[in-house]
Amino acid sequence: MNKNQTGSPGGSYRKVKQAAAWICILSLIALYIATFLTAILDAPGSGTLFRTCLGATIVLPTLLWMYLWLYRRLRDRDR
Repeated sequence: MNKNQTGSPGGSYRKVKQAAAWICILSLIALYIATFLTAILDAPGSGTLFRTCLGATIVLPTLLWMYLWLYRRLRDRDR
């Protein structure tokens, strides 16, 4: 399928990228809320949960970037 038949160049990839970005944004917001709550609550195991949330804040966008890179590589290889 050429670019004229898809409607817009990179249209499907753009939609996948936007959907993945929104999922990442919502996940990061949930992580920030969880991190904030664990920082102010002094419950057993809150230190471990706090470190996990902070680690996921770094890992989640990195995994998203790797997923999108791999998706684009596989998509371009099929053409």
